[in-house]
Amino acid sequence: MKSGLLFFIMLLAGLGTYAQIEIPRTTNTGGLLKAEPEAKTGFPIIKAEEPKESKYLRKDKPKTIDFRQTNDELITAGEVVEKKWEKDRDIKNAYKENQYLGDFTTGGKFVELYARDHEYVDGDKVRVIINGVEIRSISLGAGYYPILAKLESGFNNIEFEALNQGTSGPNTAELKVLDEDGKLVTTKVWNLLTGAKASLIVVKK
Repeated sequence: MKSGLLFFIMLLAGLGTYAQIEIPRTTNTGGLLKAEPEAKTGFPIIKAEEPKESKYLRKDKPKTIDFRQTNDELITAGEVVEKKWEKDRDIKNAYKENQYLGDFTTGGKFVELYARDHEYVDGDKVRVIINGVEIRSISLGAGYYPILAKLESGFNNIEFEALNQGTSGPNTAELKVLDEDGKLVTTKVWNLLTGAKASLIVVKK
């Protein structure tokens, strides 16, 4: 009886041993995730591997732009032209002297004067003087500024005195003169330094 019981116990122990099945471990074929055992629990922890640096990518740092520096590459074409006009011309001795614009004769009671800044509009101002009397001071713009000049019998001296040179010297202007009938008599230009005058003489019959 005892031998039969012992045989039965040994049989159960053998079956328990063969009943243990080992589960195969999976292998990592992607190369992207790596399992590392955690020291305290013994369970694996999945960690993402650091991406490797490609040899085809450039390692150069991007260039920075210092906007405090003046660089023609950072301004528009219009600003380049404006910058060119703002630069003063070479000062000529003729600009320091009074300039004579000529004379003509008319039978009318007045002439019409039209003046404008025909170059870069930079704030040029002039004083208009007729026969020694100041008529007005004007700022020269891109459009013509009209002035009616009443004439006395004989010689009439018309002067334009440069009050400044704007932001880019010299003081520049184009002058058109029309007679009483609206006919263009003459067209002149001047380049003056501050204080210089451009003058013309109109003889009334």
